[in-house]
This record gives sequence, C-alpha cells and structure tokens, in this order.
Amino acid sequence: MGTTLMVQGTTSDAGKSVLVAGLARVLHRRGLSVVPFKPQNMALNSAVTMDGGEIGRAQALQAAACGLAPHTDMNPVLLKPSSDQGAQVIIHGRPAAELDARAYHDYKPVAREAVLASHGRLTAQYDHVLVEGAGSPAEINLRAGDIANMGFAEAVDCPVILVADIDRGGVFAHLVGTLALLSETERARVRGFVINRFRGDIGLLQSGLDWLEQETGKPVLGVIPYLHGLYLDAEDALPREAMPEKTADALKVVVPALPRISNHTDFDPLRLHPAVDLRFVGPGESLQPADLVILPGSKSVRADLAWLREQGWEEALRQHVRYGGKVLGICGGFQMLGHAVHDPDGVEGQPGSTPALGWLDLETRLAPEKHLERVRGDRVLDREAGVEGYEIHAGVTSGPGLERPLLQLEHGPDGARSTDDAVAGTYVHGVFDTSDAAEALLQWAGMRSGMEKGEDLATARERGLERLADSLEEHLDMNCILTLLQVESTEPVA
Repeated sequence: MGTTLMVQGTTSDAGKSVLVAGLARVLHRRGLSVVPFKPQNMALNSAVTMDGGEIGRAQALQAAACGLAPHTDMNPVLLKPSSDQGAQVIIHGRPAAELDARAYHDYKPVAREAVLASHGRLTAQYDHVLVEGAGSPAEINLRAGDIANMGFAEAVDCPVILVADIDRGGVFAHLVGTLALLSETERARVRGFVINRFRGDIGLLQSGLDWLEQETGKPVLGVIPYLHGLYLDAEDALPREAMPEKTADALKVVVPALPRISNHTDFDPLRLHPAVDLRFVGPGESLQPADLVILPGSKSVRADLAWLREQGWEEALRQHVRYGGKVLGICGGFQMLGHAVHDPDGVEGQPGSTPALGWLDLETRLAPEKHLERVRGDRVLDREAGVEGYEIHAGVTSGPGLERPLLQLEHGPDGARSTDDAVAGTYVHGVFDTSDAAEALLQWAGMRSGMEKGEDLATARERGLERLADSLEEHLDMNCILTLLQVESTEPVA
C-alpha cells in the first residue's frame, strides 16, 4: 500500500494546490510513483477525465505534474456552486445531487464513502499519494463530519504539512492560530510549516521563523519565494497577478466576469499571449471598448444572462457589434447567443425559459444529463488548425445556425457563426489552448497578420511546473518530506 502525505492551508488560496503540484513534479522527476488526490473540492473550474468524468482543474494540473492522465479518483467529491447557498454535488465524476449547505452536511457520510474508496484504489496503484486539503482545517463550523481536511487525515492516519501565504500578511498568526484551533491529535499530525510567496531578504524573516519553531515545537520546512510570472492553471478565483503591459496595437479582448463564471482558465492563453490585451470586467464596471468580447462559461446560464442585462451590458454588446466588434461565446456563453435558453426541468434553478441575445439562429434546452467529452479537431473557422479541449455542459442546442459551424471536430461539427461572421460560439473549453487555433480565432477577431504568436498552453504549463519544482528543490527540506513519505533519500534532478 502506498504512503500518504497531506498539504493543508491556513486559508483558501494559501498555496495548497501549487505546493502539491510542485512536490508532485519533484517526486515524479526523481522517478517515484506518485499521484495527486483531493477528497473534496469546491470549484467552478473543472476538467474532463480520461474515464469520462469531471474533476477540479487543479487536480488535472497535478496529474500532469505526475506524468498521469487525470482520473475521477483524484477528486472523488466536487462541489460546483449554483447559487450562494446551493451546489451541484459530483461524485466520482458524475452529478449525484443538487443540495444546499445543510442538506450536504447530512449527505457527508455518502461522500465520505466515495472519498475513502478512491483513496484506497490510489494507494493500491501508486507508491505515494499527495493530498490537498480544502480551505482551512480550522473552520470550527465545518468540523463535524469533515472529509476535506483533518477528518480525512485522521481517517487514513497520515501526516500533514501546513502552508501559509506570507504575501497576505499575518502569516505567524495564521499558523499559530490554526494550530490553536485543532484538537490535540490533529496538532500532532502537523509535522511542519511551509511559508509561501515570500518577497525580500530572508534574513529579515529569520527571527520570526526561530520564534515560530520555538513556540510550536514544529519545524519550518521551507520558505518559498514569490515566483513572478509563474503560469499554472488557477484553482477557482480569477487570476490576481497582473500580466506584463501589452503594446498599444495589441488585440483588445474583454471578458465579463459573470457571477457563476466557469472554466475561466479558457482565457489563460490570451492572458499570456504577447499580442493580446485581455481584461475581465466585473459588476458596476462599463464594458470597455474592445476588438473582441468573449462570453464565458456559466454554471447558471439564465441567472448570469439576467445579471448581464442588469449591468446594462446587453445594449453595450449590441453597440460593440454595430461598430464592427466581434463576439465569441464559450459553452454557457454560446447558449446566451441564441434566441432562448429553456430549462423545463429546473436543472439550473426555477423551471422556465429566458430570451437570449438572439445573434445566432438556435436555441438551447437544458437537460439533467451532463455531456462530458474530451475532443479534438483539425479546422477552426475555414482554415486548418489543430484544436484540443473538452465539452462539459447540460444543454442540447439546435437550430439552423448550427449549419455554419465554428469548428470541425473528430466527432463532427461544433458551434455556430452568424451569417455576417460577427458572432460565433462553441461548446469547446480550451479552444485557445493550441497556438494554431488561437491564431485562427484572433485573426478572425481582427489581430493583424505578422503579430507575435502565442505558444501552446501545455508548453507554458510544463515550463511553469519545472520552474516551480526547481524552486521547491532549492527552498524546501526535501529530506524531511521524503522521510514523511517513507522514502529513502533520492538525488534531485540536475
């Protein structure tokens, strides 16, 4: 049976996902058999697995760090918020229920069985399991029946590393306060601390590190520097690190940050593209002048469409198109471009129909059965271009507009284009991930020929993982971490 090591955080976004991904790559390139695992994840960024299910995007990234294809056992419980109080519960990659927070608390024994079953299968297949916690283990109101943090660690009897983000401030209070709120057995599981995103002179931090070790009796296993410009897929929050300033002639792209925006990692290749200036616009902001507006995926299409109208953006979009701008919709954004979105079964809320924007001659009927599929194709618009991605949606779209598809995939055409070519949509997440597909779409949107090309997202991701692993090799006590995994010391990769 494989050994298990868990990474927990003092807060959300402390660096758990990144630390697990980096450690996974360190161990993988040392030749060890390692697999990622997150018992319970709450995220609207998801990925389709090789076994036809759905998991958190961060676990797909961690799988890549291990040299593995993503599998539903890597994230057996995924919660996708559909409102402020409710979420779709996905068990082993498939929708199982739509529950509010109180109902999910009662459902936890079922979720726990799924978590332990998946962990058991992974420990039987791999020598080492790296586990990512969720949020913080010190959430007192969530302790009963916990399967995401210490409840899981106690169930499988594994050691824990606690990570905190010094860039947020209050790092010592976060670490000591978290320990104080744990039970005695849980505190004993914490074998050391990692401090993340440090800027400046490490010498000025040393007195604090000495105090922390003396106060808690636990070692600081490393201080990870802030890695500027590091690209890795985001777990859920919109990216907070600014991209380098773009030139004045860069293609201007605007993405409305819908309340239930999903899979915003679709836009990472555009954020990284040297000739694209991409901006997210949120509530209360005006829709900025742009060459291209992209309507993103949404977990609640009708509600987000109503919200978009409340912001006054429908008229702004119509003016954008009248003046020669382009509009692209992805997944839920594609559904918004038709005549109507029907939800007779109440898949995403109250049953009913909502008039959509009406630019594409089609309409969508939401259905309880979710479509999950990894896809690839060879044509974007009317030119040869390799495209790879995945579909993950609950809608069935029909209408004459589909006779002018945007993409040609191996299983057939996808998406639609308006007759004047000003508006287009697709169900494919990751449509910008390959540089050829991105260039075809960006040139359709008005990017001048001869502009510098972007790179495939997989290349950028791989470079980020290697850079992260190099930093962990330099700044972490890897001998201690290997000991926690019951591994005899191995040599780092030169």
